[in-house]
Amino acid sequence: MTFRLSAFYFLFFAHAGVYVAYFPLYLAARGFGAAEIAWVLALPAIARIFAPAFWGLVADRTGAHRGIVAFSCAVTAVGFASIPFVDGIAWVVGAMSVLGAAALPLVEAITLASLAGQSGRYGPIRLWGSISFLAVVLAGGAWLDRYPVTALPAPMVVFMAAACVAALSLPRGHAHAGAHRVALRFTPEIAALLGAAFCNAVAHGALYAFLSLHLEALGYSGTTIGVLWTIGVAAEIVVFLYLPQLFRRATLSAILIASLACAVVRFLAIGWAAHELWIVLLAQLLHAATFGSFHAASVAAVHRIFPAEAQARGQTLLSSIGYGAGAASGLLLAGWCWQGGGAPLAFSASAASALAGAFIAHRLKRAGL
Repeated sequence: MTFRLSAFYFLFFAHAGVYVAYFPLYLAARGFGAAEIAWVLALPAIARIFAPAFWGLVADRTGAHRGIVAFSCAVTAVGFASIPFVDGIAWVVGAMSVLGAAALPLVEAITLASLAGQSGRYGPIRLWGSISFLAVVLAGGAWLDRYPVTALPAPMVVFMAAACVAALSLPRGHAHAGAHRVALRFTPEIAALLGAAFCNAVAHGALYAFLSLHLEALGYSGTTIGVLWTIGVAAEIVVFLYLPQLFRRATLSAILIASLACAVVRFLAIGWAAHELWIVLLAQLLHAATFGSFHAASVAAVHRIFPAEAQARGQTLLSSIGYGAGAASGLLLAGWCWQGGGAPLAFSASAASALAGAFIAHRLKRAGL
């Protein structure tokens, strides 16, 4: 079971590594401006506002988690295969995002259910996604120094098609016939968790949309950009390896607050001092906290505060609010700020959002989470 889950994460995040680090460069090569790039990248996030909630309800009622995940991956592979042949990239990205938005949150629900309450074991499984992300980003930077970025969709299709095959071997989900009748009451704990996740996702908008372009404009080579992305993911892997110990020594609320505090420091450093390589190196190491520990703690918090018959909906709701509404807002905000004031303004807005998230997450501490 552990191998099957790890294999899916490995293949899914190999695709994500290419998308996050290099797809903005592909869009720029196709003639898209900064605001257009932000808009295209925001479309999957916009889809994740609504689509995962629907798929989560279907999964909770039918137990068809595995089939929905495989379908989502297949749609994404077909979508990226068509991108080189169309001018309206935004339409393709938007369409495949609506149908493909369910994969990751449902796999998170499958994984947590399979661990029988031992949420600390999530890290050693999830780290295989970080390992593949790291390897692909590092190799991709060197590849871009030799080959045109316009060939980028091909490996993205291969990785996602392989993830579709891996999804067919995932553990079956469990149906809850009365899941649709279980009303989700937005307790203060749920509201605070979703609010913090929203702010953290907003804060990462400038990073995912413009870090590669920002570093390229400062004279960094493709290989160096790939190494810098890799350093961030390597730090994330370390966090996932030591996640069981971290969960034993700190509360989930403390982990969330500390992660957001690190995000404030990280994004101010990138926005104002990225011309110094050593500062960017340190800022990328903070990815261990701003994504790694925050993501793991938020997924574990969902498993703790949502009822058993609504676990899939809980994870998809986290995805909808955080990686959906938050990511879309962050990407669009980054695009507007970039046009108005460049990297300093865009990354300062990111830091401000992270600070707001830290204050919201403090409510979880008062609730004893």
